[in-house]
Amino acid sequence: MATYSELLKQIESLTRQAEDLRQAEIEKVISEIKEKMEKYGLTIADLGGLKPSSKAKKSTGKVAAKYRNSVTGETWTGRGRTPKWLADAEAAGKSRESFAV
Repeated sequence: MATYSELLKQIESLTRQAEDLRQAEIEKVISEIKEKMEKYGLTIADLGGLKPSSKAKKSTGKVAAKYRNSVTGETWTGRGRTPKWLADAEAAGKSRESFAV
């Protein structure tokens, strides 16, 4: 029966062999692909992989605050998660509109 360290050595050896074989197969496949692309006059663009990047999106800028906490001066635009101060006030029975700017 093999020992733990012997099995680890075998695993390491087999992993190295597998990686070497994988690399050889990759080189073979790339060579075949290049040959076929040349034969049919294809370019990388014909493969449809990377598309030209579109223009960078323009920032929409800051959004005006819709609600203000009159005690602390904190504001909220009305977008995203409701801030704790507003959620607490609503839970206490105040209307959201009473905080409108």
